[in-house]
Amino acid sequence: MKALSTVLLSAIFFVSCSDKRPVDRMNDEQLRAYADSLAHKFIITDGHVDLPYRLKETNFTKDSINVIISTKKGDFDFERAMKGGLDAPFMSIYIPSKYQQHDDYGKALADSLIDMVTLITQQLPEKFALAKTPSDVEANTKAGKISFPMGMENGAPIGKDLSNVKYFYDRGIRYVTITHGKDNQFCDSSYDTLHTWHGLSSLGKDLVKEMNRVGIMIDISHVDDSTFYQVMKLSKAPCIASHSSCRAFTPKFYRNMTDDMIKLLGKNDGVIQINFGSTFLDSIVRQKNDINTKKLQSILKEKNLKASDSMAKPIVEQFKKDNLFVYADVATVADHIDHVVKLAGIDHVGIGSDFDGVGDSLPTGLKDVSAYPNLIYTLLKRGYTESDIEKICYKNVWRVWNKVEQVAKESK
Repeated sequence: MKALSTVLLSAIFFVSCSDKRPVDRMNDEQLRAYADSLAHKFIITDGHVDLPYRLKETNFTKDSINVIISTKKGDFDFERAMKGGLDAPFMSIYIPSKYQQHDDYGKALADSLIDMVTLITQQLPEKFALAKTPSDVEANTKAGKISFPMGMENGAPIGKDLSNVKYFYDRGIRYVTITHGKDNQFCDSSYDTLHTWHGLSSLGKDLVKEMNRVGIMIDISHVDDSTFYQVMKLSKAPCIASHSSCRAFTPKFYRNMTDDMIKLLGKNDGVIQINFGSTFLDSIVRQKNDINTKKLQSILKEKNLKASDSMAKPIVEQFKKDNLFVYADVATVADHIDHVVKLAGIDHVGIGSDFDGVGDSLPTGLKDVSAYPNLIYTLLKRGYTESDIEKICYKNVWRVWNKVEQVAKESK
C-alpha cells in the first residue's frame, strides 16, 4: 500500500504542477494509479446493469442477500463495485418482450423487480440506498453507499393507461427504454422486422409527452431509427441512449446508433452511454461469435436442452473449450467514446455497460464492475483530461437528468 501511495502522490504532483495532459507527464505506473484515483474521486454512474433480472433467475430472496456483497457469479457485487469505483449503477427493471402478451403487459414483473431492488437497500442499508435524484446519489456516495437509481427496460408495463407513467415515477423509475426486442404498444423495435407503427404509435407520441410532463428520461436504446427521429422531434427534454454503441463499427447491427443519430442526440443535449458487449463494439467479433452461437444452439436443440438447463452446462463449457469465442477489448470501448466525441462533443457520451445483460461477451479488460479504472486509464492514455473523465463518468448524465426534471417542473 505504501508503494502505491507514493506512486499516486507522485502522479497527483505531476498533474498539479503542469498544464499538460496527464499522459504527457506520467509514466505508465503513475497513469494507472491516477486512473484508479479518478475512479474513486468522481462519481461513476453506469446507465444499465441487469442485476435484478439476473437475481430473479436465481430465485433471489432476502435469505440469499450475501450474494450481493460477494459472489463469483455475474458481473456485479458490492466488493467488486467498490474496487472499481462504481457509485450509481442504474438497476435495469427488464421486462422481456414475451410479457407484452400478458393482460397486465408485464406490470407485475416490473413491480416485483422494483421490490427486489428496494429489498436489497432495506436489508443492506449500510451498503446500498435508493436514489431518485442526482442529489440523492451525491449524498449516498458521501455516506459510503452505492446508489440504486432505476430504469425500466421496455415501457410495455405502462400498458395503455398513461397514468402509470406517474405510478412508475413514484416507484423510483427515472428512465424508460420505450421498447425492447419486439414492437410494443408504443413504438417499433430495432430488433423487429414488422414495422408495426413505422415509428411511434399514436399512444407512443402521447407517452413521450407524458414522460416529459412527469420527469422520466426517455431512453431510445432498442428503438428503431424511425422511432428515434420522431422522439427527437417530439421531446421537449433531452434523451439518453442508456446502453448503445456506434453503428459505424457494426454497420448491419441496427441496435446501435448511426453517426447522424448520434449528432442529433447531441444537438438535443442528450447522451449516448456506450454498451460494453463485444457484439455491440466490433462487427468482426460479432460475425465470428454468431457462427459459434448458432453451432451451440444446434447442439443443444438436438439434445432438447436450453442453455439455462443444468444438464446443458457441461456441454456449453466443453463447446467453449473446443471453439474459440473472441472478444473486443477495453481499447475498442474507448474507440466508440472517441467516435462520439468527434461527432457530438465530450458533453454527450457516458457509460452504459450492460453488465449482467450481455452474457459472456464482455471485452478483455472490462469483465465486471471492478474494471472501470481500466477504461479511465485507456482514455487518459489517449489524452483525455480530468475534466473529460468527470463528464464521461457522471456529469453528462447528471445534466440530462436534471434538465428532464426541470422540464417537468416547468410544464406543471
